[in-house]
Amino acid sequence: MKLGIVGTGNISSRHLDEFQKIKDVNVEAVCDTNEKNLNIFLDKYKLLNIRGYLTLGEMLEKEKNFDGISNTTPDKFHKETTLQILEKGYNIFCEKPLAENYEDAKEMVAAASKSKKINMVNFTYREASAYQKLVDTIKSGAIGIPRHISACYYQSWLASNKWGDWRKEDKWLWRLSKKHGSNGALGDTGVHIFDFAVNAVGDIKEVFADLKTYKDKGKRIKNYVLDANDGFNALVRFENGAIGTITNTRYATGHANSLILEVFCTKGSVKVELDEERTKWTTLHICQAENINRMSWQTIDCPKTSNNYENFIKSIQINKNIQPDFKQGAKIQKIIDSCIKSNDNNSWIDINNI
Repeated sequence: MKLGIVGTGNISSRHLDEFQKIKDVNVEAVCDTNEKNLNIFLDKYKLLNIRGYLTLGEMLEKEKNFDGISNTTPDKFHKETTLQILEKGYNIFCEKPLAENYEDAKEMVAAASKSKKINMVNFTYREASAYQKLVDTIKSGAIGIPRHISACYYQSWLASNKWGDWRKEDKWLWRLSKKHGSNGALGDTGVHIFDFAVNAVGDIKEVFADLKTYKDKGKRIKNYVLDANDGFNALVRFENGAIGTITNTRYATGHANSLILEVFCTKGSVKVELDEERTKWTTLHICQAENINRMSWQTIDCPKTSNNYENFIKSIQINKNIQPDFKQGAKIQKIIDSCIKSNDNNSWIDINNI
């Protein structure tokens, strides 16, 4: 199976590495309008003899035998590149968020539906086997009906140097600037935690969001205006009657990259806590049956499951979309847009009216 990659920024190496691990799958070509980034990528992987192009159009014109294309471009280019890829009739694996706004996301969903091609969004944390077990447990009804959820996404790169100094690197600075296509923490990592909650509990009906941008980190660095949000708190009401809080911050000192989801139901509770090192990705915590009155939690080890890259290839092979697809990506983008509107209006927003 032969793949192409659009974009050679930081995340593209992860895509290449993961796809190359899959038997009989090869990345044949990449493209990037940034010649410097393209050459760095090609030099890094020169032993793989990957062909490079400076435009997507050129790659699509000269490469005729792709089974799928991975879109790793910055957020603001997702729509235009994805539409080009679908127009040429290729299956597509797109980085999150699907688009910059819900209107663009809807257009991408329509194009994917028209093309009848496999389409997936890379919500990375779906891959955790403990999370998949949590979802299955809730949907089975074994612990009753969801009543309350707490979902948190914690990063600390604005308060630590684990990933380098954000003040000096473009790969971090663009995430702080609306002009450069960033919806801040809400759009960058908020999409993950909302997908985490919605996929497990069900659709969100209403949201009340408070976005926060900390001015004391400065107004501008180089050509980056630091005006995107650094974190948010959101109150949510689900269609099924459950309520909860969903939060995200880049100032969570002590957490490199942690996702915590707790779902409290009428007959028990489940919890996962994912970490940067992935040491907890197979651990599910559950409180049910006789343990409810004991306030005791059982720990379940969940065997490793397929990742999104493997599921994309499998989807192509069986010609059936495995989740998360573009429709899910658009659903999450609709929530993101609703959070922005809620913050601007200081009010509850009915997501169905967006």
